[in-house]
Amino acid sequence: MQFVDTNIFIRVLAKDDPVKSDRCFELFKKAELGDIELHTSESIISEIVYVLQSKRLYNLERVLIAKKLAVILTIRGLKIPHKTILISALNLYAQNNIDFEDAILISYTLYSKSKEIYSYDRGIGKIQGIKRLEP
Repeated sequence: MQFVDTNIFIRVLAKDDPVKSDRCFELFKKAELGDIELHTSESIISEIVYVLQSKRLYNLERVLIAKKLAVILTIRGLKIPHKTILISALNLYAQNNIDFEDAILISYTLYSKSKEIYSYDRGIGKIQGIKRLEP
């Protein structure tokens, strides 16, 4: 079992170092072909979004981040717990003015039987299908 860190995803998505970008692309290509199985975590996906949206680093638009990252997340040889929820969160993030972490929470909630979230963040309550509660 082999794990993939944030910087490997960033090299492919940002293409900011041609040599490393090509090598990282080949790694993901092997995973798509089924030659290897790669694993990562939800926290790594969150960090990727954070890095790509950072004004100091890449300053990419949320729609572009979601589009590019969704392509990689659908690689069959890339294993991530709750992959469907993360892809849903990317869509919410792209379509709404919410943090990616909030989009993950909302996606988990939408996949559950309860559609309620305790939060003081009023933006969460603007998402269709979610009822925001305050303690």
